[in-house]
Amino acid sequence: MGILEKISDIEAEISRTQKNKATEYHLGLLKAKLAKYRQQLLEGGGGKKEKGEGFDVMKSGDARVALIGFPSVGKSSLLSTVTKTASECASYEFTTLTCIPGVIDYKGANIQLLDLPGIIEGAAHGKGRGRQVIAVARTADMVVMMLDALKGEVQKRLLEAELESVGLRLNKKKPKIYFKIQKSGGIKFNATCTLTRIDEKMVQLILHEYKIFNAEVVFREDCSADEFIDVIDGNRKYLPCLYVYNKIDNISLEEVDRLAHLPNSVVISVQMQLNLDYLLEMMWLYLSMMRIYTKKPGKHPDFSDAIILRRGATVEHVCHAVHRTLAEQVKYALVWGTSTKYSPQRVGLQHRMDDEDVIQVIKK
Repeated sequence: MGILEKISDIEAEISRTQKNKATEYHLGLLKAKLAKYRQQLLEGGGGKKEKGEGFDVMKSGDARVALIGFPSVGKSSLLSTVTKTASECASYEFTTLTCIPGVIDYKGANIQLLDLPGIIEGAAHGKGRGRQVIAVARTADMVVMMLDALKGEVQKRLLEAELESVGLRLNKKKPKIYFKIQKSGGIKFNATCTLTRIDEKMVQLILHEYKIFNAEVVFREDCSADEFIDVIDGNRKYLPCLYVYNKIDNISLEEVDRLAHLPNSVVISVQMQLNLDYLLEMMWLYLSMMRIYTKKPGKHPDFSDAIILRRGATVEHVCHAVHRTLAEQVKYALVWGTSTKYSPQRVGLQHRMDDEDVIQVIKK
């Protein structure tokens, strides 16, 4: 029996097993087996390797955004509209057959937007060019999921299931679980909070399924068996995702309003160029980007050339962005902006910067 058949059998057993107290350990084991087989499939253990080259492109710019969706939802039209790159658009499906990169110039940042071929159901198992598309998506800093406003809910559910099965976790945070395999000592289990969705017995069963008999596990939040399996596998990618409902000119205003108020959602019409500015603003926010301006002593700040960093960046990160040896030469820095109590404030290397702060570095 091949890996795909084993995966199908386990998925079928999970779907027909009732969820209650008596079956929770059995379901936990099934989920662990399913995660193992899916991992083997991703690593190329599912039979013959496909011939042909992948279609990843070189990462460039300040951030990378993967544009994912079913065929003919408007991905290529969006790329052609918000970037200077022309991606072939047509009314038939699978117009795009390879990865087409474009660059969005927004607030001084260069954001690389990848128009990926349309995903079909079963992509995670290799249908279409699904596995290559998903492999490129894993290299991105953010996913923009393009959906047809007329059938968005169905498409969203199917795409989320495909991405979830290959280890992409959308709009989720990494579980706060400490896990380390050891050479001896058995399973050492501890929790710093009350656990309601998993217990020590299930942790041991899941670890034994992975042939792990010596490990230290500490739960720092109330996590589920699925989240614990994610930690064991260790290759999960946690990405922000924006759900973009296109073709809103084909639906009622009430439906547009409903879709616009869904979590992490934006409504647009590429054809009529509606709400595209708001989409770019939301992409900027979800990428957690900020602009830092530099200032030379006795001169005005240089607002023409911003240093683009991620939120949470410190003075040290700014120094590394200017030159890799600058941080070693810093005596202190003067910062103007919302990250300070007063302007200018004298700060050290660990001071956290805010968007549109101005910095002047004083060397030793």
